[in-house]
Amino acid sequence: MSLFKKFFGSGNDSSDEEKDSDYNPFSLDNTPIDELFTLNFKKNGGKFLYCENMGEVKTHFEDILEENDWFESEAVCYEPKLFSLLDENKLNYNKPENPKFLLASCENLIADEGSILFSSNQIKQNKPLELPANIIIMATTSQIIGSKSDGLREIKKRYERDYPTNITTIKYFEKAKEEDFLHYGSVAKNLYLLLLEDL
Repeated sequence: MSLFKKFFGSGNDSSDEEKDSDYNPFSLDNTPIDELFTLNFKKNGGKFLYCENMGEVKTHFEDILEENDWFESEAVCYEPKLFSLLDENKLNYNKPENPKFLLASCENLIADEGSILFSSNQIKQNKPLELPANIIIMATTSQIIGSKSDGLREIKKRYERDYPTNITTIKYFEKAKEEDFLHYGSVAKNLYLLLLEDL
């Protein structure tokens, strides 16, 4: 999908930064949902790594580890389906004492606010404040939805019996330059999103 390549590209182009600074939420009525998520997620300070296949997911994951010098360190991960990624890179996730990051999937990616929707399936009963400052999320393009209410409906459909608890979002991925009422009570996280194309 060339649209994602356009948005997930280098991210260093000054023209992209100019477009972001001209962001006007009122002109996005007809914006495709994936594009809207991309704009809002970047505006919140999130870091994208677009992946066309699992090989690219593994490569980008190793790039993140190298960039932050996290090789052979400790991580938090509650999802067995992600353990192999940690095992391949010699990362300890069994009762970590000083984890460098959280590796998790998510319930959905919320387009209208550029946030990540989690539940107890990914973060157990931890509040965002109790999670490591660094987070690496693995998600797919099919998980992008319009709003939080859409996300709650999806959770209700997906889990007919074992309804998860601790449903929460993380929206801010860098510390606000000036504290304002919109950031009150929120915790900024250094968040990387490994977004796998599945549409």
